[in-house]
Amino acid sequence: MKVAGKHTRSIWVEPDGWSVGVIDQTLLPHRFATIRLETLNDVVRAIVSMQVRGAPLIGAAAAYGVCLALRADVSDESLDRAYAALLATRPTAINLKWALDEMLAAVRNRPRAERAGAAYRRAAEICDQDVAINQAIGRNGLALIETIAARKKHGEPVNVLTHCNAGWLATVDVGTALAPIYIAHDAGIPLHVWVDETRPRNQGAALTAWELGQHGVPHAVIADNAGGHLMQHGAVDIAIVGADRVAANGDAANKIGTYLKALAATDNRVPFYVALPSPTIDFTVADGVTGIPIEQRSGEEVATMSGITSDGRIETVRVVPNGSAVANYGFDVTPARLITGLITERGVVAASHEALAKAFPERCDAAK
Repeated sequence: MKVAGKHTRSIWVEPDGWSVGVIDQTLLPHRFATIRLETLNDVVRAIVSMQVRGAPLIGAAAAYGVCLALRADVSDESLDRAYAALLATRPTAINLKWALDEMLAAVRNRPRAERAGAAYRRAAEICDQDVAINQAIGRNGLALIETIAARKKHGEPVNVLTHCNAGWLATVDVGTALAPIYIAHDAGIPLHVWVDETRPRNQGAALTAWELGQHGVPHAVIADNAGGHLMQHGAVDIAIVGADRVAANGDAANKIGTYLKALAATDNRVPFYVALPSPTIDFTVADGVTGIPIEQRSGEEVATMSGITSDGRIETVRVVPNGSAVANYGFDVTPARLITGLITERGVVAASHEALAKAFPERCDAAK
């Protein structure tokens, strides 16, 4: 994807050949800045603070966190410390564990002198694999948008609703839920995207809207609670969201509020799709509603909001009374029965164990 017309990935190895560059997502949309990660602790801090966020990108960053740890110390103890420290950063997104397991497999039985080099090679492969997967997700999701566009009168846009940010900022490049949108836009299909603000942290208003604007995709930011109203009045043709973990039965965990969108979509007969790369599937969890751990984050994310003042200063203000208790559940789980289909790199499949196992037998077998 592009920033100010220049192709940019969300993570890269710096020209020195070993340190890692990422976009500081906590400063968007008002400032675009990158940060340089030099140590394992830098990566841990970037993930916890959500300078790096989005399930696929978290996995890629964790892979490079292992690289940086091994560059400093190639021992088994260093590898185990890195694995544990990175795994503890975000409990819901399963891509994190997948990437760490891939890194462990790539270096554990190698001579110590070869470990750092092997780690950097595998991390680069994980990044390239993510891009290829997301491109395939985009192509498979494009067919859904094309079908809707064919029913439209000439020039009428396909209205897509999305929640949170599942674009290229949440991945290495291209995105998951936004990938079909970008490909459809580039193919000349008229589109309009309803962007949920996505409280708390406003990933929709801050990140998705910024991405779409950089790419020239028509969009409008809406309050989180406006989606049902728009569906009732025929203003939404399709909803596409991302996922941080999908259980074996097709239940999908995503940013808090996704479940409510799926309920509204079902009630109004709006197709509701979840776009996900295969590393997001967790066949070890049979039922997502009861089995996927839900991260509870700092109450400050709900109690405060950040924005830019008229004189260009970025300020954080409190919107909740002092003394009020705050609960901040980071994710909810949408039951499979509310999901029209899962957009994967191997096609659009039903949200069911049977369909997932048939599409990804190697991952299903590995989980047994």
